[in-house]
Amino acid sequence: MASTALTQQGNNGQTLVVGEDAVTRDLSGAEKAAVILLALGPDYGKPIFEELDEIEIRELSRAMSSLGPITQDMLDRLLVDFVTEISSNGSIAGNSETTERLLLSFLPEDRVDSIMEEIRGPAGRNIWEKLSNVNEEILAAYFKNEYPQTVAVIMSKLSPDHASKVLAVLPEELAMDVIQRMLALEPVQKEILEKIETTLRTEFMSTLSHTQKRDSHELMADIFNSFDRQTETRFLTALEEINREASDRIKELMFTFDDLINLEPSAIQALLQAMDRNDLTLALKGASEQAKELFFSNMSARAAKMARDDMEAMGPVRLSDVDEAQSRMVNTAKDMAARGEIVINKGTSDVEMIG
Repeated sequence: MASTALTQQGNNGQTLVVGEDAVTRDLSGAEKAAVILLALGPDYGKPIFEELDEIEIRELSRAMSSLGPITQDMLDRLLVDFVTEISSNGSIAGNSETTERLLLSFLPEDRVDSIMEEIRGPAGRNIWEKLSNVNEEILAAYFKNEYPQTVAVIMSKLSPDHASKVLAVLPEELAMDVIQRMLALEPVQKEILEKIETTLRTEFMSTLSHTQKRDSHELMADIFNSFDRQTETRFLTALEEINREASDRIKELMFTFDDLINLEPSAIQALLQAMDRNDLTLALKGASEQAKELFFSNMSARAAKMARDDMEAMGPVRLSDVDEAQSRMVNTAKDMAARGEIVINKGTSDVEMIG
């Protein structure tokens, strides 16, 4: 008769396995430590983990994830002094989920992701999802040095949307070779697929730190957006003399106060409502006449008059204060765009209209 197993929740929140499926066996030192830490749970295990170094944590995590069910007898032998803290008729199951949950209770998420990525190995079920989140240019560059048949197997596992992006940026000859191989692709043996997954994890995914590549010009544009006006002008002028192409690209990507005039009227009105009155007055104080009139036209007559009166009563102001106020207004617009409350358009000169 087939043996059965029931699961129940222990006092420490760990998943307990009760039944005949767990077979008594000898445990290694790392496995014994893993059982004890799983039994202690996050509350009691955290102080112990905090005293361990990175190598020890990784060794214990590997042991936990492959531990499997632990019988009651095995548990009793290891936890004589702790049996009152756990279910008296239960035992512990070590798997990747319980390991990850315990690690997250006291380690930063990025460290846990790195540890669990190593632990899951070739059997990890998220490798293809992760590849589908990698920038297509990075994948294409990696594929250029791989056998077309290997590329075809990997491409067949990606989401169709992302696979199309990768194919589009591959050299045409390689892309056509991969397409033909994908059309003729037969079911891949498990051993071959595991070997490919292992290679991807150890030689490719580990170097990406689980993040998508960000265009360096976009990053620099964000940095330049944070400069005050004088510093921004100084660096852009200097960069233009060294690398005109890079300077022009950064300018295209930067979103500045002057770009706010390209917002739709509804977006301008939403932005005005979100702004602090003092910041708005100070920002408009140093704005161009075009920008002032645009914002005033999207206010009520009473609000526009109050803004003009506030600006006049403010008197002379420092340029640095104006820059800071305008920067806060731009950041508010960006935050609203990120939340989907408004849509930001830098300009309309390159928008193709169909009528």
